[in-house]
Amino acid sequence: MSLYDDTVEVLRGYGDQDELRELYLAHLAAHPDGVWRSCGDGHVTASALVVDPERERVLLTLHGKIHKWLQMGGHCESGDRTLAGAALREATEESGIASLRLLRGGPVRLDRHLTPCAWHLDVQYAALAPAGAVETLSDESLDLRWFGYDEVAKVADASVVRLLEGTRALL
Repeated sequence: MSLYDDTVEVLRGYGDQDELRELYLAHLAAHPDGVWRSCGDGHVTASALVVDPERERVLLTLHGKIHKWLQMGGHCESGDRTLAGAALREATEESGIASLRLLRGGPVRLDRHLTPCAWHLDVQYAALAPAGAVETLSDESLDLRWFGYDEVAKVADASVVRLLEGTRALL
């Protein structure tokens, strides 16, 4: 199965945000290259909110280009076989935490937003950090920091807040 096929399957199985999900599926039907950065009309991206439920905190990255506190994530790459795998790869690369695992049940949310390169049709997951996880700043970030659940709304935009709310509901 290709990444494109996996993405369509994941979106068809996603049981929330019907209008946005259908927009994603229509975009992919019109753009066979819609999972790749090269699709100038917009492309699917994969992200994951790194969560430490035991300590009630999340790890956010200060994005190097956008200068906002965000969850880990980004473009799909040729080696990605699944959308979940792309989200986990991005979270691992950007957090430096090797033993993350995705929260079961598939994506937590969808979020469509305009970036300098194109529209991002982000499929957002949650990744659980192991006890004692130590983060490492990557070249893609200006900063990497843990925030308590109650601090997120003070530093991040509404999309990250909604992702946290959805994640906490699943925990």
